[in-house]
Amino acid sequence: GGWLARLGARHGLAGKKPPAEKSDAEQPTAEHWAGAVLPGLLRSYAPAEIFACGETAVLLPAGAPGKGESTGERLTLLLCANASGSEKVPLRAVGDSPRPRCLRGVNLEQMPWSYRAGSLAGLTAPLFAEWLREFNEGMRRQGKSVLLLLAKHEAHPYLQLSNVRMVFVPPATALAQPLDRGIAGDLKGHYRRRLLRWLPAERGAGQPSLLDVLHMLAQAWGDVHPGLIASCFRAAGFTPDASAEAVSLTSAPGLLSREQLERDGDPAGADGDEGMAEGEDAGELAAVPPCPSEREVWRSLATLRRYLECQATSPDLFQAFYELEDAVHMVSAG
Repeated sequence: GGWLARLGARHGLAGKKPPAEKSDAEQPTAEHWAGAVLPGLLRSYAPAEIFACGETAVLLPAGAPGKGESTGERLTLLLCANASGSEKVPLRAVGDSPRPRCLRGVNLEQMPWSYRAGSLAGLTAPLFAEWLREFNEGMRRQGKSVLLLLAKHEAHPYLQLSNVRMVFVPPATALAQPLDRGIAGDLKGHYRRRLLRWLPAERGAGQPSLLDVLHMLAQAWGDVHPGLIASCFRAAGFTPDASAEAVSLTSAPGLLSREQLERDGDPAGADGDEGMAEGEDAGELAAVPPCPSEREVWRSLATLRRYLECQATSPDLFQAFYELEDAVHMVSAG
């Protein structure tokens, strides 16, 4: 009642709502927010300091091992990147199983991705709050103060953070989020491409496990080109110099073709060591091991990846491994 409000005000008990908890009547209209509020916010930050985050879902391959005992067949991915495209926060994947068997023995703290279990494989408020605190700590260590733009949602609690300013985009705004402008779609395209090139016969394995999928998603996130991210932010109006230019959804450049490698490598006319060199006998040649089969190569790569999963001291090690794996695939594909 009114007497209770007056009592609270008299004794300083009336609390203030955080920006995220304003009533609908207090929220600016979508047009006013996009035309006046947002540009004022963006002018205070460089593009590298403007981040947007959101969720998207991907399907797991049918029958993939390691999905746990539940029947869920999807993962929710939390994506976050800055407006310059210079920083992509490592993926946070949310699935059904709290303790997937395929993740046992993996040094999860050193992976280029992270995995959590959520209700129906969906992001929850506690999981998002955990991610926010980790993101804030990462910015604090870098000495950066950043703006984080995100949609208002029950799974997105507002937190007062030391180095991250959270701003919720009005749900009715005509400005689509940068992730919806092509970033999430490009990630999914790279993920599907990597799923399709999974070669069970050569790898000596069946369907990719959840662990395999998490690595493929990390690789796909790395495939998303910084220029595409920057153009999606501009198309959404989420940069200080945003213009009306249309976003280009061209996928990230692929690996160099064999012809490009040959053209950019050694000259075609370079002398090679063909046949037996002078002074070399047949016995020395017999000691040379035979060329391994593709299955042996993939098994060796699987062994190396498992070693890194158990012993890696930095997520950066996996970037070098991913590049090696891509190079082997390019050679095997001819």
